[in-house]
Amino acid sequence: MLNDAPSERRPQENATRLLFSILIPVYNEQAYLARVVETVLAAPLPAGLDRELILVDDCSTDRTPEVIQELTTKYHDRIRAFRQPKNQGKGAAIRRAIQEMRGDFAIIQDADLEYNPNEYTLILAPLLDGRADVVYGSRFASRETRKILQYHHKLGNLVLTHLSNFTTGLDLTDMETCYKAFRGDALKSIPIRSNRFGIEPEITAKIAKRGWTVYEVPISYNGRRYSEGKKIGWKDGVSAIRIILKYWFYDDSFYDADSDSESTQRLEYSKNFIKTLVKRVLPYLGTKTLEVGAGMGTLSRFLPQKERLTLAEGDDRRLKFLRASYDGNAVVDVQKLDLFKRETTLSDRDAETFDSIVCLNRTNELPLDAPDALVFLRKYVKPTGKLVFTVPATPRRLGSSKRNGDKLLTFKPKELVQLLEEAGYVAEQIEPFASVQSFFRKRDPNQAHSLFGFKLFDLLVSRTRFLNKIMRPSTYVVVAAPRGEK
Repeated sequence: MLNDAPSERRPQENATRLLFSILIPVYNEQAYLARVVETVLAAPLPAGLDRELILVDDCSTDRTPEVIQELTTKYHDRIRAFRQPKNQGKGAAIRRAIQEMRGDFAIIQDADLEYNPNEYTLILAPLLDGRADVVYGSRFASRETRKILQYHHKLGNLVLTHLSNFTTGLDLTDMETCYKAFRGDALKSIPIRSNRFGIEPEITAKIAKRGWTVYEVPISYNGRRYSEGKKIGWKDGVSAIRIILKYWFYDDSFYDADSDSESTQRLEYSKNFIKTLVKRVLPYLGTKTLEVGAGMGTLSRFLPQKERLTLAEGDDRRLKFLRASYDGNAVVDVQKLDLFKRETTLSDRDAETFDSIVCLNRTNELPLDAPDALVFLRKYVKPTGKLVFTVPATPRRLGSSKRNGDKLLTFKPKELVQLLEEAGYVAEQIEPFASVQSFFRKRDPNQAHSLFGFKLFDLLVSRTRFLNKIMRPSTYVVVAAPRGEK
């Protein structure tokens, strides 16, 4: 049965097995779809892996909806199907499929027979053994035999691949391939804006900006002719060039569904802002650092990895993502820490362990409206250590607004000093930061700024420290030290 509304998430019945989501965007594929689905369902998978098929009909105008209905009736336990309210394109259909998927791993499968599902095992291998975050199936990598392709199509793909490689720094042989396999949590964390075939260069650019480990494996390819239903054309190639150049300059590679503010989230993912902020607090960071509220790891990747870097997060979804991202890293470990519930997987052995505790993630700030949370943190910082965090200097809803409703929270230096003293800290420094942001602030503190405004701010933030002394600050960087007995 086709659904128009997002489905309710349900946990896997058997937690000991992993789920593989096969995402199939569909548009006018009545001739091939049934055979594709049968092949996908029959394809061998590695041991311990179950499959689900997510079909998204992009408002087909032929018999495709009837074919999907027949397939979902026949394979109701393995297929879930959804229909777009209007035709939007492949990218939009994949975006919907990602929203609906439940899998630990996922792959994009076109609704034709150009790509061979019997090669899933080959593609999944680097993901299952932990080597890769993303695997590309390359039609042009070396293999024993290959079908001869239409020269101009191949040339177009190679031109786009080389241009993409130039802008991303990756060394792919086939950027435009449909077969891209991902860790499920990683794929869900990428914002996808393109509605049509531009999804390929867009997602590649964002993978590169995330710094993920990418593998490429050779696959077979049975390319279709236009007479057989092939849909991509030269206009999509021109659009791909535009998208490659767009995401060369624009960093839009993160998405956190739990963020309360689009503006806050965009700001947190501005690379220059993060680098400038980390550079500003670097003198206060020791060899053992605890980051509180690590979120999706947007800032964590810029923190120095010395003797020990512990990333603490309270949300289970974010925790899963962080643990997968840093799996095998001998310096970085991930722990659960919920300051609102005072729950943590940090042990008593971690008491007075850290030279520095930082909370710089604007989407997951310290709950300064709950001062006993600061008291809770004192257990883990050394007597000579530092607590370093940011706080808004102008009215803005904090990341904890789900607990505060519509309450706007802001703090003045005197209030911060008093709050820290009550929690057992001495405020050593309260420094204005990113005052240039005031140029771009709107009346509604949470109203999203324009892309141009954010890019201009991101370019200026590292070059305008002197403005902090003469302009109204938008943020304070606070450095505090433990005082007295804990």
